[in-house]
Amino acid sequence: MTDTTQHRLQPGDTAPAFTLQDQEGRPVSLRDSAGKHTIVYFYPAASTPGCTTQACDFRDSLASLTAAGYVVLGISPDPIGKIIRFAEQEGLTFPLLSDEDHAVAEAYGAWGEKKNYGRTFEGLIRSTIVVGPDGKVTHAQYNVKATGHVARLRRTLGLDEA
Repeated sequence: MTDTTQHRLQPGDTAPAFTLQDQEGRPVSLRDSAGKHTIVYFYPAASTPGCTTQACDFRDSLASLTAAGYVVLGISPDPIGKIIRFAEQEGLTFPLLSDEDHAVAEAYGAWGEKKNYGRTFEGLIRSTIVVGPDGKVTHAQYNVKATGHVARLRRTLGLDEA
């Protein structure tokens, strides 16, 4: 098993460029949001409880994140058909991107060894990377918990609604 977890991004690193297809069939690139703050979050599988909770939390915070100058991009190793169904079922209007070969997840340090119920395997590590307007990483969070993640991220970014 290859260990890709040592390649985790750190604040100040240049975010790796990518172009992936979204649920509308459009190619979406990191450079499309140049000049803006971009939240790139990696989730393991569409339509699972944790990933649905996290995606709906981003959906529910999208207006305020956008107003604060943030773009949200969700990336998973799911095939595009599964992502389309997920977006339709949950009313997700921000780009969800298909990274079936997990090359982007690997470049961002979000693919690596995981343990579940005593079993070790390679898979997607729930992660969130915030990229500044200059293309540099400002925050890198790995092994995040789905529930409450968006609220914690908002606090980290100084975007509390309180």
